[in-house]
Amino acid sequence: MARQKQSTMAVDSVRLSAPVPGGRWSRLARLGSLAGGVAGNMLAEGAKQFAQGKRPKINDLLLTPGNARRVADQLAQLRGAAMKVGQLLSMDAGELLPPELAEILSRLRADATPMPMSQVVAVLNANWGAGWDRHFQQFSFTPMAAASIGQVHFGQRKDGRHLAIKIQYPGVRRSIDSDVDNVATLLRLSGLLPKSLNIKPLLDDAKRQLHEEADYRREGASMMQFAGLLADSPEFVLPAMHSDLTTENILAMTRLDGIALESLSHLGQAERDRIVSQLFSLLFREIFEFKLIQTDPNFANYQYAAASQQVILLDFGATRTYGSSMVDAYRRLMLGAIADDRAGMNVAAKDIGYFQADIKEYQRQQVLDIFSLACEPLRHTGAYDFGNSDLAARIRDAGMVLGRDRDFWHTPPADALFLHRKLGGLYLLAAKLKAQINVSEIAINALSVETPWPQPIQSTASLYLS
Repeated sequence: MARQKQSTMAVDSVRLSAPVPGGRWSRLARLGSLAGGVAGNMLAEGAKQFAQGKRPKINDLLLTPGNARRVADQLAQLRGAAMKVGQLLSMDAGELLPPELAEILSRLRADATPMPMSQVVAVLNANWGAGWDRHFQQFSFTPMAAASIGQVHFGQRKDGRHLAIKIQYPGVRRSIDSDVDNVATLLRLSGLLPKSLNIKPLLDDAKRQLHEEADYRREGASMMQFAGLLADSPEFVLPAMHSDLTTENILAMTRLDGIALESLSHLGQAERDRIVSQLFSLLFREIFEFKLIQTDPNFANYQYAAASQQVILLDFGATRTYGSSMVDAYRRLMLGAIADDRAGMNVAAKDIGYFQADIKEYQRQQVLDIFSLACEPLRHTGAYDFGNSDLAARIRDAGMVLGRDRDFWHTPPADALFLHRKLGGLYLLAAKLKAQINVSEIAINALSVETPWPQPIQSTASLYLS
């Protein structure tokens, strides 16, 4: 079966895919050629502008659309940690990056070049052994999705069950540390990343998290842990892990088909509001009840099952456990923001790790202003209209003002950064769907009630986990 499928898929694989460089030196050579290409583009563009009588600045030559596109495309070719660094920078430091680079790097949040069929077969043989096709009635070698560290294929088991199979790119795990360091160096030396931007704490944590994300057994265990925690929530459904086919490099799970949430603008206002409201409730449960947060805000991690009107939750590689002290500090920070208690917010923010010892008072107040802005939906009475709010722009502008103050620059704990990414991603999704949500009511219930949440009606999610 596998041999027959390979012959039918070969043409598309050659045309639409590219092999993942596996060795350290081949990956470094790719980055070196990228740096040379950026420099070559600079020289060509400079000569062109000089011929036109212009005297361009170095930054103008560096930040051309062609150079930025070259960086993004090469990171997408490398995949793995190299692509993930671009994703992290575009989301965590986007307001501090040149707009041209931030816009192009944002493409990396969704797009990767898939690996060719020959590499897919090699990974399957290495993990499942020769004759692995005995498990399948059908297996598609054309990936349904390709991301930073792996791509997803569909298959059907001999017993008829449909699977989604996430296959890790070869060499990803061993290239993580060097990729992160090499890409950061490249962006520094090329001038595409401001020299004053201290991203070392972010990159250190990116390495740790990437090593965790590259362990697909760990991700499968996190997925099943969430399935257990949400067994009382029929509004959500998660895939079930097929443990007999799951390895460190392959995650086999139940295939669940749905519609991307960000494309649901055609639904009625009430249904869009219901979906987004459920996601806000879920986030507050993750923080204050589970103390376990799926921190990746990528829209692709959420889909909508139209027939059952359930939200499908996917991708648990970026799951993080939060300590009680951190959770308690965020509870106090949010309650302080709702009550406009600046003194209480100040203590909570300090406990989280936002204020270094020598912070100036005006800087402290700017940070608290940003927190207050971010909690605006929690303070708002009634339904907050995300579609007609400029909240994201105001938060970005306030962050840029603070970011330009290099006397202040201080990287908060990684747990805080990842939580803020998740909340920011949910705000963006709510705005995209033009949701009108009573966030205040959801927040107050989550922040003020210490007892377990009310138990909904018997879950239908267990049907998907059998």
